[in-house]
Amino acid sequence: MCIRIAAVDDLPKIAIWDPDEVTILVSRGTHSHDLIRELHAILTIDFGAPDIPGAGLTCFCGEPVCLPPQAPVQDALEL
Repeated sequence: MCIRIAAVDDLPKIAIWDPDEVTILVSRGTHSHDLIRELHAILTIDFGAPDIPGAGLTCFCGEPVCLPPQAPVQDALEL
């Protein structure tokens, strides 16, 4: 099952893994650079997702990971 991302309010960190939902929860309103850096670290370090330069965020299966519309960087990224 591929990893999904969901924006939530009042999260104590920029991003946390929710294994029950197979979802990375991200704090709504986080600065774009911080959010992308944190997601990249979770995906590549924790889950072994491929780190393909210029490919954006990728799941461990190699498919693109799409950000939810509520995430602050949705319009800035082409995933």
